[in-house]
Amino acid sequence: MQRTYVWDPLVRLFHWALAVGFLADIFIIEGDARLHDLVGYIVMGLIGFRVIWGFIGPRYARFRSFPVSLTAAFAQLTDIANGRTKHYIGHSPLGALMIYNLLLSIFGVTVTGWMLTTDRFWGFEWVEELHLGLIIWAGFSVVVHIAAVIFESRRTGINLPASMLSGYKMVPEEGGSD
Repeated sequence: MQRTYVWDPLVRLFHWALAVGFLADIFIIEGDARLHDLVGYIVMGLIGFRVIWGFIGPRYARFRSFPVSLTAAFAQLTDIANGRTKHYIGHSPLGALMIYNLLLSIFGVTVTGWMLTTDRFWGFEWVEELHLGLIIWAGFSVVVHIAAVIFESRRTGINLPASMLSGYKMVPEEGGSD
C-alpha cells in the first residue's frame, strides 16, 4: 500500500464541521429557533468557504480534480457490477457526484431556511415545503453517502473514513487514478 496525502486540513475540517452542523440542526437543536438559525448561517458560511477553496485550495480540494462526469460515473457503476476495482486517489466519479449533490442540496436548505426568516417569505407555504423537501433529500443523500463510503472502503480495501481523519489515503501499489 502506498500512503498518499490527499485531504488537506481545511477540507477535513469543512467535511466534519458540515456533518456536525447539518445533523445537529436537524436532530438536536430544531426546537431552539435562534440556535437553529445560527447553525444554519454557519453551515451556509462553510459551504461558501468550500466553494472558494474549490478554486484556490490544493490539488485534490479543487473542483477541477473531480469534475462532474456521468460517463465516468456510469463506467464506475459498470466496474462495480463486473467486480472490477479501480482505485482513485481523490474523489471517484460517483463520489464527485455525491459531493456536488450534498453541497447544492445543503446550500438549498440554508437558503430556504434563511428565506423563512425574512419578512418577504415568512409564512409562504411553498418555501417551507421546499425547505423540508431539501432537508429530506439531503438527509437521504447523507445516508447514501455513508453507505457508499462503507461499501467502497470494503470493496476497494481503502479505509475512506480514516483518510478523511488523517488526510492520507492508503492506495494499493499499482497506483490509483486522480
